[in-house]
Amino acid sequence: MENKKRDLIERLNSGPVICAEGFLFEIERRGYMASGQFVPMVSLEHPEALENLHRDFQHAGSDIVQAFTYNGHREKMRVINKEELLEPLNRSALKIAKKVANSPIGSESNLMAGNISNSNIWNDKDPKSHIEVEKIFTEMVGWAVDEGADMLIGETFYYAGEAYKALEVMKKTNLPCVITIAPMGENIMRDGVSIVDTCKELEQRGGDVVGMNCFRGPATIMPYLKEIRKVLKCHVAALPISFRTTKEHPTFFNLPDNNGCTCHTPHKTPFPTALDPLQCNRYEIGKFAKEAFDLV
Repeated sequence: MENKKRDLIERLNSGPVICAEGFLFEIERRGYMASGQFVPMVSLEHPEALENLHRDFQHAGSDIVQAFTYNGHREKMRVINKEELLEPLNRSALKIAKKVANSPIGSESNLMAGNISNSNIWNDKDPKSHIEVEKIFTEMVGWAVDEGADMLIGETFYYAGEAYKALEVMKKTNLPCVITIAPMGENIMRDGVSIVDTCKELEQRGGDVVGMNCFRGPATIMPYLKEIRKVLKCHVAALPISFRTTKEHPTFFNLPDNNGCTCHTPHKTPFPTALDPLQCNRYEIGKFAKEAFDLV
C-alpha cells in the first residue's frame, strides 16, 4: 500500500522546504516567452520546455513543483486577445507540474502547488475591481483543485487588500495556503498598510505560511523577514529574487547597471531583459538561505 504523501505543514514542521520560483524570467531567457507580455503560453506552445524547467528545478533541490500560471489569468489573456485559451493554459500548466511532482528524484513525491498572483487590476478605491479579481482567483483556484494540487500559493501582491482576497479564496479549499507579498520600492503596501502589519493580518486570516517573494534581492528582503519572523507564529516564506538590490534601489525595477555595460538597453533600466550582470552568485544565495533558516 502506498504511503500517504506528507503535506506541506508536516514537512515544514520537520525542516525547511524549498520552492523554486522565477519561471517567467527563465522561460523568457530560454526563448519561449515574449518580454513585455510575459504570458505563460509555454504550457500550450512548448509544454516540453516547461516540463524540462520543472525537472531542472527539481534536480537543483526544489521540494515543491509550482504550476507556472503566473500572469495566466483572465484579465491578462483578455489583453492579448487569447481569453479562449485561459482554461486550457491553466490546466496544461497544472498537469505538467503534477506529472513532475509525481516522478521525484528522491524517495518522496514532491508537492504540486496551484498558483495565483497579483492581477494588475486591483484598485483599492474601486470595489468593482475587487469583484473582478475575486472571480479571477476563484476560477484559477478551482482548476488547481480539479487537477490535484497538494497546496496553493498566492504570491507577488503589492496591495494588502488583494493579498487578503487571494487568501480568502484559497482558504475555501482546505488545502495548505502559502501567501507572500512583494512591496514596491516605497517599502509599504500600495494601499498604505505596512509590510509587517500586512503579514500579521494574513496570519490572522488563516495563512499557513506567510512571507515575502520577488522584487527584492537578499539584501533588501532580509531586514523585513527578520521583523516578520519576530511577530508571526506561523511558518515564514522567504523567496527573494537573485539580484543585488540595494537600500537605494530596493527592488529590481530600477536597478542600474554600473558594471561597464557597453551596449545599453532600449529601455531606461536593465529591467526586464538586461539584469544578468546584477545576478547574485551562488555563495550570496547560500549565505541568504542559511541566514533565513537560522531566523527564530
